[in-house]
Amino acid sequence: MPRPLGELEDSVMTRVWKWNRPVTVREVLEDLQQERSIAYTTVMTVLDNLHQKGWVRREAEGRAYRYEAVSTRAAYSAALMNDAWTQSDNPAAALVAFFGMMSPQQREALRDAVRIVQGPETPAPQNTPPQNTAGQNAAGQNTAVENPAAAEGASGG
Repeated sequence: MPRPLGELEDSVMTRVWKWNRPVTVREVLEDLQQERSIAYTTVMTVLDNLHQKGWVRREAEGRAYRYEAVSTRAAYSAALMNDAWTQSDNPAAALVAFFGMMSPQQREALRDAVRIVQGPETPAPQNTPPQNTAGQNAAGQNTAVENPAAAEGASGG
């Protein structure tokens, strides 16, 4: 299970995930500088740490690197939720509490996700009495003779 990202790591990974392409330290730096004062070496160190932790892969380009996310933000979030849930001494109660914190939109997203995971629904069997078809009695039990030759002999045929 991945350790939660720190604040700066999350800020950097948010950009890498959002852009969904290999990025340079300079690109991340310029975007981060719109929100805060930060040094090139700080961003370079954060991206190097994220590489060491396995969050990004990198490819050399000249004297610099291009960094790309190894997985998605959704996969990261899912791993964090799964870890928190499995560490609970009462997973059912933890889920109930978690669902209680959700907005109506989040609950609808949860219903959609469950439908996706479960796959297409098969129609429920209807509560109708069994049909009396050939080879079955009214209780639905098989009355057909399995060996046609024996049936012909039994009928004198």
